[in-house]
Amino acid sequence: MSDQSLDKRNERIRSMFSAIAPKYDALNHILSLNIDQAWRKRTTKLVPPEGDAPILDACTGTGDLALMYHKVTQGKVPIVGTDFCYDMLARAVIKTRKRQADDRITYLEADTQALPFADNTFQITTVAFGLRNVADPHQGLAEMVRVTRPNGRVAVLEFSRPRVPLLGKLYRWYFKSVLPRLGQLVSKSPDQAYHYLPASVMQFPDGDEFLGWMRTAGLTDLQQIPLTLGIATLYIGRKLDTGTIPPHDRDESATSED
Repeated sequence: MSDQSLDKRNERIRSMFSAIAPKYDALNHILSLNIDQAWRKRTTKLVPPEGDAPILDACTGTGDLALMYHKVTQGKVPIVGTDFCYDMLARAVIKTRKRQADDRITYLEADTQALPFADNTFQITTVAFGLRNVADPHQGLAEMVRVTRPNGRVAVLEFSRPRVPLLGKLYRWYFKSVLPRLGQLVSKSPDQAYHYLPASVMQFPDGDEFLGWMRTAGLTDLQQIPLTLGIATLYIGRKLDTGTIPPHDRDESATSED
């Protein structure tokens, strides 16, 4: 695995996702057997809106999680999706118009490391499979916390490494051998995007280590919920309400669910 595959400079990541944007949705659903959509749906159920304050989906890509929240809230909650890749956002806008949701979902071209919002704006701030692509993910997470309201929640949906031995071996074989070749064959990515993907996942922290990141960023009431036997994990934290005594962190692992 070359150092180039882990080059996360803004320019390279933007170029890489711009190049694969036309085939991004199709490849995502094919390579995950469409389980990625079930994970997003599960996220909206485990982190449901509490009131009508807006929701932010950072690194929204083509808008799948933003659209899922729109469906769950029946369009009653304003949703903002941000991404620093214009070509991905262009596809999000098209999908959103087709679903007649463009009156409640707004997309902005913005870097997660410097979100263009005031402090304490959103009741929920989410990111799905995007934080690991941020050049400085600590800064990205800090920004997500900053724009979340006190007592609001931050949810991070990300690939993780299954702990079941046999599944773990199969997963690593698929992730390192099958997915890169198939993804590269279909996408023709000039930046080797589908070689970057497994490299970035294997490098990114998961489990208790990532909960540590969230705790350092100022989140409490922490949970980690493995999905599909730990192939992905949903991490949830609550922004401390400075007017209350902080509860003890709950470092929880729920039963794996599809």
